[in-house]
Amino acid sequence: VTGGAGFIGSNLVDSLLDDKIEVVIIDNLSTGNRDNINPKATFLKYDLCSINSDKLTGLLRDIDVVFHMAALARVQPSIDDPLPYHDANVTATLNLLHACCKAGVKRLVYSASSSCYGNTHKVPQQEGDPTNPLSPYGLQKYFGEQYCKLFSDIYGLDTVSLRYFNVYGERMSLTGAYCLVTGIFARQMQL
Repeated sequence: VTGGAGFIGSNLVDSLLDDKIEVVIIDNLSTGNRDNINPKATFLKYDLCSINSDKLTGLLRDIDVVFHMAALARVQPSIDDPLPYHDANVTATLNLLHACCKAGVKRLVYSASSSCYGNTHKVPQQEGDPTNPLSPYGLQKYFGEQYCKLFSDIYGLDTVSLRYFNVYGERMSLTGAYCLVTGIFARQMQL
């Protein structure tokens, strides 16, 4: 699980471990929290943007499924400073896909984003609705989806992209710049 120290990734790790699945976490801890890391998982601190390709391929040998959840996930900062977001959200994804193919990984599950739709007034949204990213973040996550599709079509790597909408739950941010409305509601309920 890349990004396994983050909010969504750490919850996935816990669920996989509950199902008796052996889990390896790769996270650079740039936005994840070491306290979120389940001690039953193997933790490897690496940055997917800069790790040597052969090293990453070696780490992925004997891995059946990769859940790619590592990302920089904020819209406004991606507008203010798009280059580090591009590295984390596009370059890292491409590096990981390439290494998965070389290592013989069977499937990659990619954490995409509803941000690829942009502003839409159609409710409910459907998977086939047109995309219209309005931020570097939205476009970068859409690029990741397209890379996944390409790696499936060209290299035979089984990929699945999941577009998340308003994720909430245990370990979500209740304060700060990345606090979503569900976090605000949860914080208010605690008062």
